[in-house]
Amino acid sequence: MSKNKDMAAPKGNEGHTPMMQQYLALKAGYPDMLLFYRMGDFYELFHADAERAAKLLDITLTTRGASAGQPIRMAGVPFHAIEQYLAKLVKLGESVAICEQVGDPATSKGPVERKVVRVVTPGTLTDSALLAATKESLLVAACVLERTAGLAWLSLASGRLRVTEVPASRLAAELERLQPAELLVPDDFDPPATRANAPVKRIESWQFDPSSAAREFARQFGTVDLSGYGVEGLAAALGAAGALLAYARHTQQSALPHVTGLAVERESEFVQMDAHTRRNLEISETLSGADAPTLASLLDRCASAMGSRRLRHWLHHPLRDTAVLAGRHDGIEALVAANSRVRHPDIARALSGWSDVERIAARVALGSARPRDLAGLRDTLATLPALHAILSSAGAPALDRLAVPLAPADDIHADLDATLRDEPAAVVREGGVIADGFDRELDELRAIQGDCGSFLMEMEKRERERTGIANLRVEFNKVHGFFIEVTQGQLEKVPPDYRRRQTMKNAERFITPELKAFEDKALAAGDRALARERELYEALLARLQGRLARLQEIADAAAELDALAALAASAQALRLTRPAFTGEDVIEIAGGRHLVVESQVEDFIPNDTMLSRSRQLLLITGPNMGGKSTYMRQVAQIALLAYCGSFVPAAAATLGPVDRIFTRIGASDDLAGGRSTFMVEMTEAAAILNNATPRSLVLVDEIGRGTSTFDGLALAYAIARHLAERVRCYALFATHYFELTQLAAELPNIANVHLDAVEHKDRIVFLHRLEPGPADKSYGIHVAHLAGIPKEIVRVARRHLAELETHLRSGGAQADLFAAPAAATEPEPHPVLEALADLDPDALSPREALEALYRLKRRLDS
Repeated sequence: MSKNKDMAAPKGNEGHTPMMQQYLALKAGYPDMLLFYRMGDFYELFHADAERAAKLLDITLTTRGASAGQPIRMAGVPFHAIEQYLAKLVKLGESVAICEQVGDPATSKGPVERKVVRVVTPGTLTDSALLAATKESLLVAACVLERTAGLAWLSLASGRLRVTEVPASRLAAELERLQPAELLVPDDFDPPATRANAPVKRIESWQFDPSSAAREFARQFGTVDLSGYGVEGLAAALGAAGALLAYARHTQQSALPHVTGLAVERESEFVQMDAHTRRNLEISETLSGADAPTLASLLDRCASAMGSRRLRHWLHHPLRDTAVLAGRHDGIEALVAANSRVRHPDIARALSGWSDVERIAARVALGSARPRDLAGLRDTLATLPALHAILSSAGAPALDRLAVPLAPADDIHADLDATLRDEPAAVVREGGVIADGFDRELDELRAIQGDCGSFLMEMEKRERERTGIANLRVEFNKVHGFFIEVTQGQLEKVPPDYRRRQTMKNAERFITPELKAFEDKALAAGDRALARERELYEALLARLQGRLARLQEIADAAAELDALAALAASAQALRLTRPAFTGEDVIEIAGGRHLVVESQVEDFIPNDTMLSRSRQLLLITGPNMGGKSTYMRQVAQIALLAYCGSFVPAAAATLGPVDRIFTRIGASDDLAGGRSTFMVEMTEAAAILNNATPRSLVLVDEIGRGTSTFDGLALAYAIARHLAERVRCYALFATHYFELTQLAAELPNIANVHLDAVEHKDRIVFLHRLEPGPADKSYGIHVAHLAGIPKEIVRVARRHLAELETHLRSGGAQADLFAAPAAATEPEPHPVLEALADLDPDALSPREALEALYRLKRRLDS
């Protein structure tokens, strides 16, 4: 909230101009938002708002006049360019209240009546110009009761509302998953920091009351209570949902008729992934933060924005319910088969012209849909008969299920087709939206306007004949209305009934009683036509609001069909196969591939994976750059894709139940959080050890690198042993500590594998092929040479490595750092060191010291 003294009016607003009194009264209702105050062709901002907007938008800050003895600081933006400024402000996390003139200037005494007609915040966007087409914009509310965190999130652009509860310690992880566009919290609560860094809106704590929320939602859904929604016992989640609903209603100034239910998300529904895992698997964002190449960018062949959003949601929310997944797999299989019969291209072609029905339906519900939104909806609904016919004729139960909601909506389409022009104007206030012939009153008003041209031509002809002025003209412009123009040389011929309207350099403009009467009629007809169009358009919106459920049904089915069609196209283009699910504890993959890496290289080497109760942990060794991290990630990606309902990049894949996927791959320091690289690494490892279950898939890559060799080795040993002995999860454990390979001899459920490489002279060739058994070396110096380390440094490193191996190796194998220490032996002193110890530098002259140095050098060389 701004604390600038100019924003607080004196008691009773004494001393302020009437306009400023009006502004301050409106501003008081939106103290922590920028208020765009409409004045003519501009939206003006005043005082602290003007200063803030000038910095954020790089617009001019001026000072004009004074109010209550204080200069008025101002900044403004043109009304026709408001959307681009709103987009910039929302991206910066700002909220804006838009104040329009709603009174009639002709009848107003004092300032024209104004009111806030629209509020734009980062989490309540519905306008297509402000939203990312393929990403959801979520408004999230969070509160904590005792040790439980309640979360509610709403996509206002679709009307979907969901809630969940998690332990308070996991709140940060859930916020990372949801990536809120705006976060609502009680004013006495500090939310955890996340990478998303969403704008935080603090709300009075009483708005998070669960009892009040239950009553409001029952009223919203038209039910007696919420017993049918499964929220019993979820007080924290219900409280968060209540605050969210109140905030969304306030900002939209609407009852939100498209929010017709809420769904409870439970942990048991999904394969859980923390924020680190989502980043490491590059689901929709690369490790560097780019949008591509990622799993989403490779698989998203959707024809519509709705399909892209649905596919993205599936990728981030893998399911455990194999029956639902089998349904998706059946749909993909049917579409692949249909493609061979030249059916699938028809589906893609039918969907490619679709408007975003989901978001248009939301704007209809909020009364903010524009004429071209509805024209797009009309054209989209026109394709339903053909699409329904294709789905019905496919002969596949998975597609028959989608054909039902995608049946023709003839009544809605007919209403839109009859009401709207083929190409309506962008906004209703410009007119030209309602079709000719739809409304008799509107047609009559338009006819009056259309007759203007013929009337002016006919009058011009008559007046020329009556006055004898051959160059007399009867014309119209928006500033002066209708007029008769006579040049200076013909003024003596002007009749007495001509009344002067405007004097120009070379002519005079006049008006007659007849022309004035026509002017009044024509201008009134124009105003009445615009008002009638606005009335008819609002009636159309009201009729569509009564069909919201049908529109949402169409949007939901179309999004699912589009996502399935994209996965079917990807299955064919990327050589993906249908995975199989089993109740046994097994992950068996034949010829697995990493989709993202494969897309960036010419030849990718597939590898097999076998994990079971008797082979639960694979200790992976091999050279740097040999492909250990890629191999581990591809196993996790294949599991993820299977549980999203997609086909997978493998020759064959069979997967047992998986409840979580964890990754501990790579690390960097967290300077802002005061954590070193090693601390970050250990924190991630702790999360795995404390939360993994026997049905979790765990990836651990080179843990222990951030500390001393012995500390790191000891920790890696203990962690690997705990995962295999106590947790007994599926685990892929990559390491350069070759001592760990002994664990396979100690524990029967651990197996050694390695990524192969061959050495030729001073060069190394990576084969990227997984082989049984441990690797014999890491080839780190070879990799350093490939990276461009200077040759002299590489030679020194090789020499020093040889010395280390001489001292540390025994019998050709690396020393066993877990073996009992050997008895210490006193090394033989070097003769040069003995001679050096006998010297007394303080007793030597410079010449004697130089001679002694030469003697030592000769002895060393010999």
